[in-house]
Amino acid sequence: MNFTHLHLHTEYSLLDGATRIREACARAGELGMDSLAITDHGNMYGVVPFYEACEANGIKPIIGCEVYVARESRFKKTDGTNDKPYHLVLLASTNQGYRNLMRVVSLGFLEGFYYRPRVDLEVLSRHSEGLLALTACLEGEVPQYLMSGDSRRASQALGRYMDIFGKDNLYVELQRNGVPGQEQVNRALAELARKNGLPLVATNDCHYISRDDARYHDVLLAIQTGTNLQDPKRLRFNGSDFYLKSPEEMRELFRDAPEAVSNTAQIAERCDVKLGFGEIHLPEFPLPQGETAESRLKALAESGLRERMAGKTDRLREERLEYELEMIRKMGYSSYFLIVGDFVKYAKDRGILVGPGRGSAAGSLVAYALGITDIDPIDHDLVFERFLNPERVTMPDIDIDFQDDRRDEVIDYVKRKYGEDRVAQIVTFGTMAARAAVRDVGRALAMPYADVDRIAKLIPYQPGMTIDKALEIVPALRELQASRPDARNLLETARKLEGMPRHSSTHAAGIVIGKGPLWDYVPLARAQEGGVITQYAMEDLEALGLLKMDFLALRTLTVMQKASDIIRAGANPRFKLEEIPVDDKKTFSMLSKGEALGVFQLEASWVRDFLKEMKPTRLQDIIATVALCRPGPMEQIPEFLRARSGTVNYLHPVLKPVLEETHGVLVYQEQILRVAHAVAGFSLGEADILRRAVGKKKRELLDQMEDRFMRGAAQKGIPAQIARTIYDLILKFANYGFSKNHAAPYALIAYHTAYLKANYTKEFMAALLSSVAGMQGKVGVYLEEAKRLGLAVLGPSVNRSKVEFSVEGQGIRFGLGSIKNVGGHLASAIVEERLKRGPYSSLSDLVRRIEGRLLNRKALESLIQSGACDELGTRYQNLQAMDDALKMRYSGTDNQLSLFDDPPARPARPARSAPVQTGLFEDVPAVSPESASTEVSLDVRLQWERDLLGMYFSGHPLAKYKEFLKKVATPIPELESLQDGREVVVGGRISSLKKVVTRAGEEMAFITIEDDFGSIEVTVFPKTYQRSRGFLAKEKVILVRGSLEEQEETRRILARETQDVDSLVVSGKNPERE
Repeated sequence: MNFTHLHLHTEYSLLDGATRIREACARAGELGMDSLAITDHGNMYGVVPFYEACEANGIKPIIGCEVYVARESRFKKTDGTNDKPYHLVLLASTNQGYRNLMRVVSLGFLEGFYYRPRVDLEVLSRHSEGLLALTACLEGEVPQYLMSGDSRRASQALGRYMDIFGKDNLYVELQRNGVPGQEQVNRALAELARKNGLPLVATNDCHYISRDDARYHDVLLAIQTGTNLQDPKRLRFNGSDFYLKSPEEMRELFRDAPEAVSNTAQIAERCDVKLGFGEIHLPEFPLPQGETAESRLKALAESGLRERMAGKTDRLREERLEYELEMIRKMGYSSYFLIVGDFVKYAKDRGILVGPGRGSAAGSLVAYALGITDIDPIDHDLVFERFLNPERVTMPDIDIDFQDDRRDEVIDYVKRKYGEDRVAQIVTFGTMAARAAVRDVGRALAMPYADVDRIAKLIPYQPGMTIDKALEIVPALRELQASRPDARNLLETARKLEGMPRHSSTHAAGIVIGKGPLWDYVPLARAQEGGVITQYAMEDLEALGLLKMDFLALRTLTVMQKASDIIRAGANPRFKLEEIPVDDKKTFSMLSKGEALGVFQLEASWVRDFLKEMKPTRLQDIIATVALCRPGPMEQIPEFLRARSGTVNYLHPVLKPVLEETHGVLVYQEQILRVAHAVAGFSLGEADILRRAVGKKKRELLDQMEDRFMRGAAQKGIPAQIARTIYDLILKFANYGFSKNHAAPYALIAYHTAYLKANYTKEFMAALLSSVAGMQGKVGVYLEEAKRLGLAVLGPSVNRSKVEFSVEGQGIRFGLGSIKNVGGHLASAIVEERLKRGPYSSLSDLVRRIEGRLLNRKALESLIQSGACDELGTRYQNLQAMDDALKMRYSGTDNQLSLFDDPPARPARPARSAPVQTGLFEDVPAVSPESASTEVSLDVRLQWERDLLGMYFSGHPLAKYKEFLKKVATPIPELESLQDGREVVVGGRISSLKKVVTRAGEEMAFITIEDDFGSIEVTVFPKTYQRSRGFLAKEKVILVRGSLEEQEETRRILARETQDVDSLVVSGKNPERE
């Protein structure tokens, strides 16, 4: 007699289920089960990985969900946290049932969500075909009535479910896992089942895999509820029986009801859902009757290429176009290209800047002819087979960059064109990474924060890091694990929970378009922001053959668009980005000096250093820079620079045509394809399989490829030793090489931004500064760069500034929208009002002309403190007048406060000797003549400007150290682009200092240092502190040498050495920047 678990919560019952899908499926196989169900709470997030894991372990997947059923209508949302919907287990018995399950679960999110996704009886009635229902745990409607002793209502509820699902599809669920009152309810359930002729079914409500996992599940629940294990009122399960029990255990547990066990096998036999892996569900591009996607694509591509070539004939391109069109036709992707070409055209027709290409699609001439990409793959030797080839089993990606402030317009167009029900964004999951898991578990275990913090910091902050890896490479972590039981328990528990999904969110760029209503292919949910998202992640959608693509928001494109607008409004009315020459000497001269701050992909300090060594003279040099200057490929930089300026060596002459462009050095992934083709006769499609096999470490396939490579090389007369060396080089490089198809279009964007900076400096810098509004550190860095370039930087002004940074004469005026606490809406209102009715004459004139819900007290204070109101009086005078000006607004004709206004609080201020005018439209004298000369101190003004603007206008606290620090220290904001653990030197003044005493009784300090552009926390350990205590004090200017550490996305420096800058300046010492 077989048994199947039909009620199981995986890790996708977020922070409730501790059953990892792969482990559960493997364990079910070990226990001799031939099937297993997934029934997560209210969602289907884990269905695809569950299905794949079941198949990998040779067991049958049963797809289900434990839905929440509203007590009344799903639309009633008035009970707050007292809303307690019932549970009901649904299992899909057929593919129609699977579609109905997706609809039910989707409606729970889209219509019924109230603290959790809820459905109601009306939803279940409409979508019951192909579904089996189980009455669920004690939280089910029938068990709930029985627990309260109301057998009549329990019988009525059961009758309603029989009406909805039919007697043959409804099962009365029994559980025995130690919950109080369960046995009494089980007896009543069995009696109800007997009276109504319904079958019983035994389940275990599995939430973890083994009995020992109960303690980890307890911690997970504490993380979910924000409590700890010492809280007696916390949410917890009774006992440790909610695990994946063996069939023998379940038979023994239900020996008095053997039919409840055997019925699980009957249900498993009935459930037969097949997910369509390998099928393609591309939407059809709307066409007139009689026209096919293939004919339309061919016509558009041919006409587009003629336009690109200005009517000239080009046999090479025409043959390439025919080849690509035939490949696209054979693989069934004609509609795909038409869809992408259509929304790209829509964007361009409306002045929305679109990137020149991204990823492997840049290798397609068809994409270039359609205007999807703007870089000619023939000119740049880009490989089409890297994007599409007959050997490729996955769908190709055409990802598009749009300017970030208008991307949503394109998404809205796609929704209108194909239907709101066919377009959605894509879910993604935040997981408990190593450090985060340690911190979450530490809180749940109620461990002291300092201990947890110390252990978490020992785990390196880098992609792919796990607790096991950290234990391998960090001796101090191993020592703690071995010597302290509490640390060992923390790490062991965190390992058990590490990597589990913590929450769902919306993928930053992913969009899916369905052939029909999306809920026929994928369950849907509603994101916190309100939009519709899929419940399946991007890789799951790809496996199911759905059209997914990335609509990426690229800030640099917005910078380019705004710079172009400023240029056309002033310096060059006929300026067009697409007409920028690609051989501008001024641009390459600027890059060769390393002056690439603000230039796309090239602004990191170490990349600027590389440019100074390389001295680029053509676009191909920038393409190589984009490919080389990233982790992995950067290992090739020394050899690349050596070969570029010296003698090029080739392992074999056959490699020269492939590697000549990059001076004999492998730089691009596509070169792997061409090397395999030249050396071993691989087709480009076969070579792409080799590249992918290396990346995915498919050993069996790699062995086959190696044999094929060596035989092919021998046939071409290449010695075995040289062939082996070349093959080993391919294996090494394929792991980190960068795609030229991706590097080329990004290099074009980099060149365009560099051209704008070199030739239209003030326009570019104004647009660049506007793009980082609110990012105070970035604003400060770019303003300093503007000054270095000889531009005057003018402070904010309510009478002169625009919303964004703007060109004014030979300088740049600070934008009102970039002042902290002001924002775009208020800035727009100030500018629009000024344009309509003229400049503001006084503070009270400003206050009465701007709507109170926008210009509240906080915003007005920020305008004053930032200097934006300096033309209306000194900052001292304006602060004195502020409350009276606000009070006059409140004494308007209706004598009522706006709902959005702040009350006119009157903090203590220096007394005034002059009376205040109270006429409704008269100006308020700011201050008496005797005190008119009173002003806010320079130090305070500087602090305000730094906090609100990101830079100083009234002076500079580090002015006398500026040249010294520029030579020896890295600006603090530039640390963002450096890797964790990098040795750095920074300099600045100490703005805060906190001394602490360690357990060993030694003094150490946490300090914050500020330079012109940003601030960073520095940890000064006891030995370093002892050497530095004589000069470590607030306001002192120091130099810090140490290593970068990143903790939860916050950077700090672990100081190895600190030095007093005054002493260094006096002594004439000039330590070099590292």
